[in-house]
Amino acid sequence: MRVAVFDLDGTLTRHDTLWPYLCAWQRSHPSPGFWPGVAFASARWLLHRDHGRLKSRLIRIAMGGTRREDVAAHTQRFVEALGAADLCPGALAAIDRHRAAGDRLVLLSASVDLYVPAIARRFGFDEAVCTEIAWSGDRLDGALASPNRRAGEKLRCVLDLRARFPGTAFTASKWSKSVRALP
Repeated sequence: MRVAVFDLDGTLTRHDTLWPYLCAWQRSHPSPGFWPGVAFASARWLLHRDHGRLKSRLIRIAMGGTRREDVAAHTQRFVEALGAADLCPGALAAIDRHRAAGDRLVLLSASVDLYVPAIARRFGFDEAVCTEIAWSGDRLDGALASPNRRAGEKLRCVLDLRARFPGTAFTASKWSKSVRALP
C-alpha cells in the first residue's frame, strides 16, 4: 500500500473551486453587497497578500450567517454539477489506478471544508485534508478555523500523514516536488 496524495485545484479540477462555489451561491442567493464586498476584499489583498484572510472575507461576504443545512444543500448541488469540463484530463484515471492498486487516497487542498470533503467522497477518496471554516452554532461564520492549507502548511500536512503511516511509500500529485523528494 502507498498513500496517494492529490491536490484539488489545478490537479483534480482544471481551476480554482472556491470562486465558482461562491459565485454559484451568489447566483441563487443574490446580494447587492456581494460585488462591492469582493472589490474591497480584493483591494485589501493587494496590500497584505494574505490568501487565508482573502478566503475568509470572500466566504463571509458571500455566505456569512447562512444556516448549515442551506450550505449543505448548496454543496451537494455544486459537487453533483462537477462534470468532465471541470476535471483535469486523466485525473479520474489516475485515481482509479491508485484505488485498484490498494493505495490510500488523500485529497489535500487549500480549499475549504464547506465542499472539499464532499468532492473527496464523490470521487472515492479515503480522506480529505483541507482548510477548515468556523461556524457559530448552526450559522456559517466564515473565519478560518485552521491554518490555510497552502504552501508550507500543505507540506506540514503531508508530514503529519507520513507520521500516521510510518514506513509507507507516498506519491503526490504534481503540486509538490518537495513531497516527492521526502525520504
